[in-house]
This record gives sequence, C-alpha cells and structure tokens, in this order.
Amino acid sequence: MIVSPSLLSADFADLKGEMQWFNQSPADWLHLDIMDGVFVPNISFGFPVLKHVARLCRKPLDVHLMIVQPEKFVQEVKELGAYLMNVHYEACPHLHRVIGQIHEAGMKAGVTINPATPVSVLQDIIEDVDLVLLMSVNPGFGGQKFIPHTTRKVKELRELIAETGSKALIEVDGGVNAETGKLLKEAGADVLVAGSYVFNAPDPAEACALLKNL
Repeated sequence: MIVSPSLLSADFADLKGEMQWFNQSPADWLHLDIMDGVFVPNISFGFPVLKHVARLCRKPLDVHLMIVQPEKFVQEVKELGAYLMNVHYEACPHLHRVIGQIHEAGMKAGVTINPATPVSVLQDIIEDVDLVLLMSVNPGFGGQKFIPHTTRKVKELRELIAETGSKALIEVDGGVNAETGKLLKEAGADVLVAGSYVFNAPDPAEACALLKNL
C-alpha cells in the first residue's frame, strides 16, 4: 500500500520538524491539499509556503488542487518538483485538455471525484490518467468521518480500470485510519491519504507503517 500523509493536518508552527520525521518514515508520498475558498469552503496554503515544504521534503509530492481553474497553476506545481498533479472532475469542464497539460509539464496526472459524483463519469478519461482520487469525505476540511459507500466506489472503479486496461492507481482521501484503510485495501485501493490519523498519532511514523502494512 502506498501511504500519502496529508500536510493539512501537520503542525504549521514546526514544519521543519514535521518534515524531519516524515523524511525518515515509511511514508511514500506527501499529500498537499491546495484550497481556494471557492471550490471548497476553506483556504489552506499557497505556493510561497509549498516552496519551503518542497525544499525540506525528500519524497514525491502528491499535489491535490481543490480549486477552480486548476489549469492556471500547472507551471507553479511543476516548479515545486511535484510528482503528481491532481485536479477535480467537478472543476474542469475541459478535463482532457488539463490532463494533457499536466503530462506535457512532465508530471503524472490525477483526477479526483467528490463523494456524490459517480465513478461512471470517468469512462472517457480513465485511460488517460495515472491516478484517480476518490474523496471519502466532502472536501474542504480535515478530520471528517469516512463515508461508507466509498468502498463500493473503489470496487466499481477497480472494475472500470480492468475493463478499459487503464494503468491508473486508486487513491482514497478522507477519514482514513487502520480500520477504514483495511476495508479500502480489500476493495482494491492502491494509495491511502491520511491526515489527522498520522499527524495526530503519538508516533506518526508508526501510524504510516501501520497503514503501509495493512
């Protein structure tokens, strides 16, 4: 299992300290949730902060843009050295074009769908993306409760990937812990995003190891 802890739950008064344990932990990627207060009802952090995080981080950056018009920021995300840029289906009326722009910039391309968006909308884009992120909470805030029907969506997405021959990974974000993580793995998930479960744990690195070895 690939584990991608979400920086949204980190101690922003000690980002250097957070990156020190993170770099030495079993975590695979660092998940960065960029929020604009428009697409989602909250604002997180912008590129000036992320440039410092990118400088300190020794692992691939998994950048999730919860914003309107994410295509405007492909270059900025690339300049962070991001491994993957992820945009919302609901925010991109010209999704195929945006995925192409991300690939042209040399990054892996992901698409996210919200809890109320059906997996079927991905039929015409699934072969073009490297990853699909299923939101298992409504985006915009950390610490929310896992939405149970997400496991069914993971299974549906796994079937769609098999039917089309897509190589896309399945990532899940929201309410992920050891219990829900086990259910998601059984359903077919490849990547788990965890915020409060990791960063609020007595030993965050151990929490990462627990998820990785589910």
